[in-house]
Amino acid sequence: MRGMKKRSHNRVVFKPYLQGQLQMPTDLDELVPAGHLVRVVSGAIERMDLKPLLRPYAGGGTSSYHPKMMLKVLVYAYTQQIYTSRRIAKALRENVHFMWLSGNSHPDFRTINRFRGEVMRGIIQEVFGAVLELLLEAGYVKLEHYFLDGTKIEANANRYQWVWAKSTRKHREKLQEKVKGLLDEIERENDAENEAYGDEDLEEMGGSGPIDAEKLEKKIQELNERLSGGTGKGKLARAVRKLERDYLPRQRKYEEQEKKLAGRNSYAKTDEGATFMRMKEDHLKNGQLKPGYNVQLGTENRFVVGFSVHQRPGDTGCLIPHLEQFQHQVGRLPRNVIADAGYGSEENYAYLEGNGVGNYVKYSSFDRERKKCRADRFLASAFTYDPERDEFHCPAGQRLVYRHTSVRTTEAGYRRQLRNYEATGCEGCRWRSECTRASIHRWLQVSLSLEEMKSRARENLCSERGQQLRSRRLTEVESVFGRLKHNWGFRRFKLRGVDKVKVEWGLLCMAHNLATIAT
Repeated sequence: MRGMKKRSHNRVVFKPYLQGQLQMPTDLDELVPAGHLVRVVSGAIERMDLKPLLRPYAGGGTSSYHPKMMLKVLVYAYTQQIYTSRRIAKALRENVHFMWLSGNSHPDFRTINRFRGEVMRGIIQEVFGAVLELLLEAGYVKLEHYFLDGTKIEANANRYQWVWAKSTRKHREKLQEKVKGLLDEIERENDAENEAYGDEDLEEMGGSGPIDAEKLEKKIQELNERLSGGTGKGKLARAVRKLERDYLPRQRKYEEQEKKLAGRNSYAKTDEGATFMRMKEDHLKNGQLKPGYNVQLGTENRFVVGFSVHQRPGDTGCLIPHLEQFQHQVGRLPRNVIADAGYGSEENYAYLEGNGVGNYVKYSSFDRERKKCRADRFLASAFTYDPERDEFHCPAGQRLVYRHTSVRTTEAGYRRQLRNYEATGCEGCRWRSECTRASIHRWLQVSLSLEEMKSRARENLCSERGQQLRSRRLTEVESVFGRLKHNWGFRRFKLRGVDKVKVEWGLLCMAHNLATIAT
């Protein structure tokens, strides 16, 4: 018809699609861009001293995948937020970058897990030290300013299966009472032993001291020998059976639990290295305690230069072990340490000053002192000290006189001398309700050596350099934690046991450093 448009006869053209046909290039190297992160990881590990990595291989037997290749794959996998061995094995089969990095090798997930959990265990600090040497040689870090902070990472453990130190102690004490009561009943059956020992236990039980599994087992053997002699078989036999089948296994269980606790307040049954602690993200929610580890990082120019894994929830007791590990690895301590108030203790200050390390570590009341809050005017730091009379004066003008000295010893064995001062005229003071809750007078417990150290730390923190370092701290280690926990989504360990957790955290720190170089 005349009014109709002509239909277009143009052909539809598609790009060639020939599945299964051999195509170029066949070299995987041509598929990896020149500045890609995978090339940075490969090049950095090629330049590292990997002698510690070769040490676990004894030689002989079947051939093994090269540890250099395995390390490259693990570190690159962590930069890609791939943390499980099965997903890493899958990437080696499907991802071009992983294929290029591994030389088209395909270790299965068991091999990857064995290398990470067994070969790397015990040498992760040395391997990380090789990365640190690269950073020092390239001038990325100088170990001048060491920014220290910690965070909690949840363990790969059941949140509802735990052992608490208080419960173990309570159950063991109750068991001790039952054992002693049953033994006393047994001994009363033999008049001759009562005359010889009175109300005390036999020598095998260690006198009146605590009963352990070894002593209890010896006592059971002695009672069985008595039974074989044909004396008191009825009641005595029932008592021995109760000791042997009930009390002895429970005693061994409690002793084993206390050995695993090793001074901690708790541990998880499915990962005995993990301690129950409150995660950082749960503080505002008042959430439940979870099994986890306290991981510490030291950074400079946003590179991780030191890491450690701890089983204690608080940061205060982690500073000295962390720095001692750093010194063992590097051979010296950093020039200055910058940390928040969680690390400001007398023991830590004494360690830093004793080793000639610049102290830029806050103490608990540093920020409140600078704000000069009205509610904080009756803190101990607001009281003035008269060294000639050895007395303090409160903001209301009352004298606090010296009474006695007490000594406290920390878990690490550091002894603190605490001087105790008592106010003499709190009656009728209009500020008493704000100053103290004591029924009579305000007491002040002070470590004069700590006050001197705090004064020097305050001077460092308030100096021009101290202000610069304090402002840098917020963007130093916090940015590293932000990348690892938020950007890379690492909030829970995949491996179990403190040694394997150290390997996993070390690999993550190495991945962060190499990714930072690439960017």
